[in-house]
Amino acid sequence: MKRKHWTLTPWFIIFGAAMLVMAALMFRYDTTLFIIELVVSVAAFTAVFVVSLRFRSYIRSSVRSTAERIVGLNADYLEKYKYPVAVSGEKGDIIWCNARFRKSICGGRSPEGDNINAYLPGFHIRDITDSEGCDIAIDGKEFTVYAVSNDGGAVCHFIDNTYYKATAREYHANMPCVALISFDNAEDFFTDSDESYSNVVISVEANLQGWAIDYNALYKRLGNNRYMIVFRDADVEKMIAQKFPILKNVRSISSNRHFATVSVGLCRGCKMVRDSEMNARKALEMALGRGGDQVAVIKDGSYEFFGGTAAATEKVSKVRMRVIANAISRAVNDSDKVYIMGHRFSDLDCVGAAIGLQCIMDKAFKRYSKVVINRETSMAKQLIDYTDERVEGNIFITPEEALRGLSSKTLLIIVDTHLKNSLESAALYEKCKRVVVIDHHRRAVNYINNALVFCHEPSASSACEMCCEIISYLDDKSLGYIQADALLSGIMLDTKNFVLKTGVRTFEAAAYLRRKGANTLTVKEMFSGSIDTYREKVEIVCNSQVYNGCAISVSERRDRDIRLAAAQAADEMLTITGVAASFVLFHDTDHINISARSYGRVNVQVIMEHLGGGGHQTMAAAQLYNTNLQDAYRQLIAAIDAAFNESEPDGQTKG
Repeated sequence: MKRKHWTLTPWFIIFGAAMLVMAALMFRYDTTLFIIELVVSVAAFTAVFVVSLRFRSYIRSSVRSTAERIVGLNADYLEKYKYPVAVSGEKGDIIWCNARFRKSICGGRSPEGDNINAYLPGFHIRDITDSEGCDIAIDGKEFTVYAVSNDGGAVCHFIDNTYYKATAREYHANMPCVALISFDNAEDFFTDSDESYSNVVISVEANLQGWAIDYNALYKRLGNNRYMIVFRDADVEKMIAQKFPILKNVRSISSNRHFATVSVGLCRGCKMVRDSEMNARKALEMALGRGGDQVAVIKDGSYEFFGGTAAATEKVSKVRMRVIANAISRAVNDSDKVYIMGHRFSDLDCVGAAIGLQCIMDKAFKRYSKVVINRETSMAKQLIDYTDERVEGNIFITPEEALRGLSSKTLLIIVDTHLKNSLESAALYEKCKRVVVIDHHRRAVNYINNALVFCHEPSASSACEMCCEIISYLDDKSLGYIQADALLSGIMLDTKNFVLKTGVRTFEAAAYLRRKGANTLTVKEMFSGSIDTYREKVEIVCNSQVYNGCAISVSERRDRDIRLAAAQAADEMLTITGVAASFVLFHDTDHINISARSYGRVNVQVIMEHLGGGGHQTMAAAQLYNTNLQDAYRQLIAAIDAAFNESEPDGQTKG
């Protein structure tokens, strides 16, 4: 309630005086009416007088108590403060303020009776009283307000820091942001003529130089198809708003059916150029690990990604794999046991890679080695049964058995995943001090960062393809037809029978396995399912609906085979005309699963990342907790819209 009665007091006095005049005039005509008007006039004057005395006493006591609670001074010192001060009462109404408050905050007028919240935009007096204060802006000026309680009210100190905040903004806007750029697929143009290759390189560099010139930034060529540009932080804000058009500009450069792409690692928030450059290296490594053709922006340890529409370019050099094979060999020789483990709900690629490596660890390196797997939740039961029937001894153990046999020199090889939260047994990883990672999925932020060897190739078709190359550089004489079948099954699964992400090295790996005795008919049988699973797959496909070029189906089933049926249905839905991506939602114990597939025109990894999941450009998934199928469906639609809103004109999604 506003205390406006002191501003109305003059009107009460005028009103009372008018009543006295009327009473005097009435004395001649009607004595009774004269007495009534006289009594009312006296009563009004008395009421105004009493209220004024009480309010003045209220102001004096409030100001006095405020001064005593703050600095122990008398009320006169509040007026001498060199910054605006206002005292509010119990109801939040302003009962006193100094001259600086009137001049700086109120434009010269007296604010007594106004509610103090009117001068705290976005805040309430009770929320900031006796707190760390709040920042406000009034008429182009910026203040930090501190409120100190006093007998139910509060005294508010308005500290004018407009200059300092403007200086701070200017400082942050001019902070150096180092961007490291890599020409992803320069080697793709080596096969062209020297003149064509030179033209492509010159065009890429011209685009990067133009990018730097547009923002008055420092540009430097580091050599080896690497570049560095130092931007201002304020300019980076503009680039983020525009979704980094430099990616599209470079992608428009082509020669002999090859399109140029660059990866950018950009750091924000570092005060020193050296720190910014070191973090930019991490960001560039992350961008390359996610397949290239994108910008990875790192700030305070968190990443933001833009781009990622082009498929990862296959690297034809095998030197890196030979070096990695030698590093794995040294790690195995220093170990007493070797466990090979993949992701939860393991598939043919995961189990096949593990079976191939287990054979080499056991026969070639003479180390105790086992494949850690949960048979009940695995989606590769046919491969597990096939191996059990033909391999001597039991090469599979449960995570609990592996934990009991763990030692300080045990080596854990993780295949087909690089994420801590997707491992078959997170406890085994946490307790094992020596880790090797082999994976082909695009890198996520929460990757395993303590590995002795981190073999990560997003351009590879499958983990089995990578393991084939590693095994070929080791002593592979012990690799038999059983392990060859297992490895080939993983390649066929992830390439959809050599259709997706199939490069030269994929066929080389398949030929290598064929020489080792792999039988394509035997492998094909591993993809067969029960009649019930087939019925579920057909039902899921028939219930699908097409939204924005994406086939979406929701399954209410909760049986054990639903995960396999959903994956197969997602693959089948891609054969529908006009469908670029497919999604299947289904129940899985305490959460909702989403299985996503595409042929590469839509990056389903980006869509799943909107929902907290991840995966690959053509194969991804997400798990949604504390929700139902209807809400999960709505979240998926929102994620598709968000990804498509960030898409290029040709419809490819950005990440």
